[in-house]
Amino acid sequence: MKVSDLKDVREGSRINFEGERMPYTVLARDERFIIAIKPFAAQHTYLYTIIDLKRLERGPDNLVFGRSGGYGSMSEAHGALRELNDPTHPLEVSRKRAVSLRVARIREPKP
Repeated sequence: MKVSDLKDVREGSRINFEGERMPYTVLARDERFIIAIKPFAAQHTYLYTIIDLKRLERGPDNLVFGRSGGYGSMSEAHGALRELNDPTHPLEVSRKRAVSLRVARIREPKP
C-alpha cells in the first residue's frame, strides 16, 4: 500500500501497519499529522502513534514523560495537533524512536 493512500484517511479510519496485528483508530488529523490509538488490554490503557506525513515516519512523541494531556480522546488528540503545529512548542514525533511508515491496510469508518 502506498503512503499517498493516507491523504483520504479521516477520523474513525482504521490503519494496519506492517508487522502489527491490531489496527490503530484515527482520532485526529491535519495536512501533516495523523494521531491514532489502539487498545493495550494487558495494561488497561492504549498505545498511540503520531504519523508525520512530511517525514514519512511514525512514532511516539519526543517528550520524556509523554504529553501531559495524553492522546486517549479526540479532544486530547486535537490539542496535540495544535501543539505539533506550533513552532514555539517542543512537541514533535520522536526522531530517536520513529520508524518508517509502512501501511498494510486502511479501512474507512462505517457511515
